[in-house]
Amino acid sequence: LIYIPLPDEESRLQIFKACLRKSPVAKDVDIRVLAKHTQGFSGADITEICQRACKYAIRENIEKDIEREKRRAENPEAMEEDVEDEVAEIKAAHFEESMKYARRSVSDADIRKYQAFAQTLQQSRGFGTEFRFPESSGTEAGTADPFATAAAAAADEDDLYS
Repeated sequence: LIYIPLPDEESRLQIFKACLRKSPVAKDVDIRVLAKHTQGFSGADITEICQRACKYAIRENIEKDIEREKRRAENPEAMEEDVEDEVAEIKAAHFEESMKYARRSVSDADIRKYQAFAQTLQQSRGFGTEFRFPESSGTEAGTADPFATAAAAAADEDDLYS
């Protein structure tokens, strides 16, 4: 088993960028603020926030199109200048609405439980021990510098290739 902790702020920022890389996001949206306010959220939680904000933007754009068509149908003589179809940008308001429904899928209690389990597992496997050589002067038998005979080792190495 491998324990992967929840993403830190920089990782959450990268997750937001990855989720939104192909989406038109308004310039007034500060993704760093979103990353800061999603402490404890998983990558899936962040993805859900982005998808919901995107759906709000699309829904808003569809509603504008329907309203425009109604106005044209009600008054066909009043030809509006054809307004260029705007690309539905994901605006700050869409993210604000999305954050109202955002939820963390992993509770603080679950995080503590997983961290304790990971630490127990790591200790049982012998990882994470603080190994130290005993303090010695290096003059005792068997504790001499293993690299002191580098010339002899080099000579042995030459024998391998001859």
